Amino acid sequence: MKVFLLMWKGSKGRASRESRERANCRREPVFITKNGCSDLVVMSIETYETMAEAAETDAAIAQAEAEHEQDGQLFDARETLAALRR
Repeated sequence: MKVFLLMWKGSKGRASRESRERANCRREPVFITKNGCSDLVVMSIETYETMAEAAETDAAIAQAEAEHEQDGQLFDARETLAALRR
């Protein structure tokens, strides 16, 4: 993933517009610094939703792994899905 750093110089409105356009065009987060320190991250809603879905999937996988470690029980996917459909 490429990281773009924008620093506030001049008009904040111009920097805000530029960061929004860059985030939407490249579909990547834009990191904004203020006085050399991280201040904000700007991203398109599509990028945010993709990241949120990935985090949700990762959390579900981590939960399933923890449950497996706890009881060691595995279920056949076809049998489980068939039971859920009934």
